[in-house]
Order: sequence, then structure tokens, then C-alpha cells
Amino acid sequence: MPTTRVSDIDVYFDRFGDPAHPTVLLVSGLGAQCPSYEDDLCAMVVAAGYQVVRYDNRDVGLSTHLDGAPADAMAAVVAAVAGGTVEAAYTLSDMAADGIGLLDSLGVEAAHVLGASMGGMIAQTMAIEHPGRVRTLTSVYSTTGEPDVGAPDGDVLASLLSIMVPQDTREGRVANSVELARIIGTPHVFDEQRARSQAELLVDRSYDPDGISRQMVAILASGSRAEGLAALEVPTMVLHGDNDPLVNVSGGHRTAELVPGAELRILEGMAHDMPPSYWDRIVGGLLDNAVATDH
Repeated sequence: MPTTRVSDIDVYFDRFGDPAHPTVLLVSGLGAQCPSYEDDLCAMVVAAGYQVVRYDNRDVGLSTHLDGAPADAMAAVVAAVAGGTVEAAYTLSDMAADGIGLLDSLGVEAAHVLGASMGGMIAQTMAIEHPGRVRTLTSVYSTTGEPDVGAPDGDVLASLLSIMVPQDTREGRVANSVELARIIGTPHVFDEQRARSQAELLVDRSYDPDGISRQMVAILASGSRAEGLAALEVPTMVLHGDNDPLVNVSGGHRTAELVPGAELRILEGMAHDMPPSYWDRIVGGLLDNAVATDH
């Protein structure tokens, strides 16, 4: 099992392609394990001449889980809405440092970084706090941390919080995951059997609702990245579906507005997932952003 030690965290990772080629680092979203960036999607990037590295964030998958650390997502939501202090076991800055530490362990000086949802927030944080390590930034259905943009639909937020309620059976865990995929997924291409197969794979690989709660608290504790984004000098591509119920497309618009020179591509009909029918546009955005710096 490929893992590396970053500070006090063991980080699980997969790598594809030739290590001599430029590296693309894929950063996962809230509760998402790294196989959510499917092998065939990674292969598309490898075929374009890149090494791909995907990894599990702390508290999910096969990376370290901070068992016993505070994990009260509802209290954090209440505190954030009230403008109070959110107590967190860690922040997005810590999660960004995990990814940079992984690059260190692989001997990668700088990578093209793509992050989706919370992964986009982490990728933005990498670019802000470790600009020399991020060759290009691709932010996918993410937002800036400002409270007035990117807000989820209320019903969808309630559904997201529901997956943090522990399920005692494998059947319940899988059913919960499939229902969430349905709620946030792109309606016109949703494939229930495909969603079930992926849910079974990931539930069997790792299941930790408390870890997901801690990740949500980290988001709420980290606040706005607007000032840092406005000062970025990293080539940036912003991709966002116009049918996203979890991170409203206003988050993508605002990200592109803040980052100097950023390109915004709105993906018609896409919600908060990466269906195969959109892979060419997602990978195309990443590569269009990366190629100019590699030649």
C-alpha cells in the first residue's frame, strides 16, 4: 500500500504514468476518496504526457484518520452562520500542507494541481500558501470561502449532513451514498447502477462519517480565501457546472473574478459530480491550462 509520512499524517497515494513527465496532482473533495478520480479519467491525462498522482486527504480513505478528535459539524455550521469562532481539529491549510508534503516525498518540485469541491478549496490554498509548488491551478465546482457565494441549496445541505449519521449496515451505507450521488449528480446522465458500484467500492475501502464531519468543520473554520486569490500569479482555470446544487455556480464565477487572468468555463447541465460524458471538457480544461507552462 503506497503511503508516505507527512508530519504526523500517513498519506495514501496512487501514481500513474512516467515520473519523468510533468505531474498532475488530483485533490479530492469532502469525504471523497481518491478513486473517485477514476482510473480511466487518470489515463486520459497520462495519455497527454503527464504523471498523475491522486491521494486520500486526511480523515478519509486509507490515509490517517484522526479518531477521537472533535467532529461536531452541526455545531460548526451554527457557529459559522452566527459569525462565531469555529473550533476545528485542523484547517484547509493543514490539508494543503499534506498535499505539498506528498509532492516532497515524491521528489516533485511543482505540480499542476486540480481540485474539485473541497479539493478545489485545498488546491486554492496550496496556490496561495505554496505558490512555488503549483505550476497551474484548476478549480472545479469550488468556491472562495466567502459566505455570499457558492452556497448550497438548503435541501442538499441537509442531505449532506445526513451522510454523517453513522449507518450500521453495509446496505445502509451504500444506499446512503447512492442517494447522495443522485441528489448532487448531473440528472440527465445519472446512472444508478454505476453509482451503486462506485459506492460499494468506496464503502468497502473505508467508512468514517466522523472523518467527513471533521473535514466539513475544517472548511467552515478556514474562512475566506478572497484576499489570497486576488494576489495569485498562478495560471488558473475555473470549471463549474451551471446545474450545481451543492456549490452554486456563483462560487465559480467569483473565483474567476478574483484570480488575475483566470479563465472560467461553465459546463452546461453539469451538477456536482464528474460524469464520464464531461471528462473530455474537464481534462481539456486542465490540459489547456497546463500545456502553456510545459512548452
